[in-house]
Amino acid sequence: MADHNAPSMDYAEHERTYNGFINFSKVGTIASLNVMLCLLLFTFGGSAGTFFGWIALIATLAAAAVGLATGAKGWIPSAVVFLITGLIAIVTAA
Repeated sequence: MADHNAPSMDYAEHERTYNGFINFSKVGTIASLNVMLCLLLFTFGGSAGTFFGWIALIATLAAAAVGLATGAKGWIPSAVVFLITGLIAIVTAA
């Protein structure tokens, strides 16, 4: 006969893992978009774009690290860096 002593599912751990995955997905998506903006700055921004592109790339890495450590609202630092980089890209590459 089959053993009926299988442990029940740990729903609290399941929810924690799922919330971590969702947070990672949000932060990763915004960070990827920000890297694309940095590439735009490197390509079309001239020397000022290259300078601001490196600053934005370092800020993206820092914001992603803070966002992953923060939790549910972790996408906010990456979004702020994305908005600032977008404004710099508009001014520099235009």
